[in-house]
Amino acid sequence: MEMLIGEYCNTLDEKGRILFPAKLRSVLQQEVLMVTQGLDHCLMLFTMEEWASLNEKILGSASLFNDQKRLVLRRFIAPAQKLEFDRSGRLSIPQSLREYAGLSGECTILGINKYMELWDSASYRDYLEKTESSFQQAAESMSGILL
Repeated sequence: MEMLIGEYCNTLDEKGRILFPAKLRSVLQQEVLMVTQGLDHCLMLFTMEEWASLNEKILGSASLFNDQKRLVLRRFIAPAQKLEFDRSGRLSIPQSLREYAGLSGECTILGINKYMELWDSASYRDYLEKTESSFQQAAESMSGILL
């Protein structure tokens, strides 16, 4: 599969549906995605193959007797839901996940190689502003791999 990359803006309609970017859909070549709560109050979307691989790794390292691992299971695995594209190429985002990510109106979809993120656009802009200095430090720490 090609990489899922790019930044796209679309509007969430009053029924909680969002038109998925055609460029990302053409790379996906499937009609189903898994969506769950992500970090930083966004949603994370995965192909079924990527979700199965990640799920196996998480469950393989998880212990019911470890607080932090139970927390990851409850906050990442448990809220996950399978979504199917409708005939118009839209995804219907469940209410609980819309509330978690604060989605309403303008949204930003990010393709990040093997997964995607769905953000409320205003929250994403705030995140970028708040993390600007951290980004510069993180980029500098990777200077060995950049041209």
